[in-house]
Amino acid sequence: MNSITINSAAQVQQDIAEEFAFFGDWTDRYQYLIDLGKQLPPFPEACKTEDYRVHGCQSMVWLVPSGNAARMHFEAISDSAIVSGLIALVLRVYSDRSAQEIVATEPQFIATIGLAKHLSPTRSNGLAAMLAKLKGYAEQALA
Repeated sequence: MNSITINSAAQVQQDIAEEFAFFGDWTDRYQYLIDLGKQLPPFPEACKTEDYRVHGCQSMVWLVPSGNAARMHFEAISDSAIVSGLIALVLRVYSDRSAQEIVATEPQFIATIGLAKHLSPTRSNGLAAMLAKLKGYAEQALA
């Protein structure tokens, strides 16, 4: 039996909700988001191309897929600290999963932690665009 447990997307979303519940106000939650974004792995400059750019974001965002339908991996980065934090959450939920699980998983953590109410409309649109692009890559892998 393998000692490494891969948590389901649902479990990861629950973990995120519990982490954010720890912070009393949105100032602390934004700081936590920024800190998460700073922990993203280095992003290859060569991938900052138009092909990987997520349109619909006010800030610059790049999302690079790899793998196949059985296991998809994503790398992403933004030039915005808060958006990088959002990327870190999205990657925790969706990266290194099957395309089927990616397509089937709704991003409930956004509402659960109150992000939907606390993001500017442009950031909400950008987050929706990033999720749509990520799910689009998964749908292509399934096709």
